[in-house]
Parts: sequence; structure tokens; C-alpha cells
Amino acid sequence: MDPHIFVCPLSQLYRSADALRPSHVITLIDPDTPVETPKGIPPERHLKLSLHDINDARNDHTHPAEDHVHAIIDFVSSWDHASPLLVHCWAGISRSTATAFLTMCLFNEPGQEAELARQLRRRAPHAHPNRLIVRHADRILGRQGRMMHAVEALGPGQVVYEGELFGVPLRPLPPPRD
Repeated sequence: MDPHIFVCPLSQLYRSADALRPSHVITLIDPDTPVETPKGIPPERHLKLSLHDINDARNDHTHPAEDHVHAIIDFVSSWDHASPLLVHCWAGISRSTATAFLTMCLFNEPGQEAELARQLRRRAPHAHPNRLIVRHADRILGRQGRMMHAVEALGPGQVVYEGELFGVPLRPLPPPRD
């Protein structure tokens, strides 16, 4: 079985961690929201990043920055793919789906960005990856705008209050037949 990345909202974090038994967890949450490490996850395998879900820099918010993206890349680079990676944010719609997408891009060859973004959307119609996270990742990974173009081409995700747990394989799957 191909390694999987799972994405969920905060409200489903502990139940999802119990069911999936991930080896690594990434939390992307507002600075004022405390999140406990799920049972069974060593603290060094739980990356906690404090940032708001905004697409531009504002003085009164912690915007997604290049340092956050570097931390994600360093963290997922230590993931051995033997067990799932679980990523969550408040709603499981924007910060977490951007992180799943950048992880997929990191472990796949350049040129597959559009298919990886479409695969993410097929698994999660509500996915609306945070553009600032994607913009930083695109630059850091040297994707020459392809990551940004891929998420922009998706258009807006289905409007929901909160996403549902979903998984996406690390490697691209063939598109579904019509």
C-alpha cells in the first residue's frame, strides 16, 4: 500500500489518530488554540505550528511564512512513509490541505503539480489550499509557479463549515475513467 497523508479538522484529530495510528502529526492552528499531542505520538513526531489561516500578511495576525514551510519540509523529510502522516488545522480545509499538497509535491517529481492538486480535490471537494503556504512552498521547492497555478486552476472548494477526514496517496494515481 502506498503511503498516505490524511487530513482532518481539529474536531476529528484524536479520533482520527486513534483509528489511523500515524507515525507523524502536523498541527497548523491559530496561536491561541492549544492542541495536545495525540496519545501514542512521541512529542518529537508532532509538529505544532502557530499561524492564522490568511492569504496575505497582516500586522495583527501570524501569517504563514517561509519559516513555517521550511519547518514542514524538514519535518516530513523525517517521515519514513511506513505509517500514515496526519495533518490537521481548525477546519481541515485550507492550511492542512496546503500542507498535504506541498508534501505530495516534495515527494514527487516536478511537473506533476497539476495532477497532484486534482487528486487532492477528488479526495476532498472542500479542499481550498492556503495560497500563502503554497506560494512559499512553490518558491522553496523551485516549482516555478506550477504549484500556485495548480491550486488556482482548482477554483474554490465546496463551501463547508468543516472538512471531513480524507486520505490521499503520496504518489499520484491515474485519473478516474469517465
